[in-house]
Amino acid sequence: MTASLPHQGPWPGEPDRPAEDRRHMIRRRALTLLIIVLLIGIPAGYLVISANQSRDSGKDKEAKYSATGLTEGWPSKLQRRIYQVPIPHPAWHVAYYETNNWKTSRLYAQFETNTAGLDAYLTGLGMTRADLKKGDITIGARDRRITGWKFPQGDGWYGFVHRQKNPAPTHDVVVDLSNPAYPWVYVVSRTVP
Repeated sequence: MTASLPHQGPWPGEPDRPAEDRRHMIRRRALTLLIIVLLIGIPAGYLVISANQSRDSGKDKEAKYSATGLTEGWPSKLQRRIYQVPIPHPAWHVAYYETNNWKTSRLYAQFETNTAGLDAYLTGLGMTRADLKKGDITIGARDRRITGWKFPQGDGWYGFVHRQKNPAPTHDVVVDLSNPAYPWVYVVSRTVP
């Protein structure tokens, strides 16, 4: 048999507290449950959202780096700076593809622009329309096979090779001027790391 411990009585002069009624008890428990849910639920929800974003980011990168041909969209600013491919504004139907190996890195890009955009592009390379040679298809068969570009015989094709001292890239450029108001530009920029 254990001895019962004495209970502490109220402080002198303090009125007795009334017993907690059922309504107050339910409200207190609901508030406690809400606090627990918020303290656990919000971080757990954040972790789930973060994990989904991370997984989606990995899928985007996987798709980007597993591409085997031109991908619709603009190359990143970093790619445009490294390969010195100044895509002008406005430009439509922009697509690109990058390949890297131990010997040579290449950026393939294509876009449609207007006459002012073509002039801006050529100026960005340090060239002018006078540098365009009629009928000169400067992009080789290997690069055309990789991108799927076909340059049929015709009057509207012009091209040039913009050679620079290493490590600056070399540009093989073909311009389709069959519609002079909206020329298409095809460029292969290659650099040796």
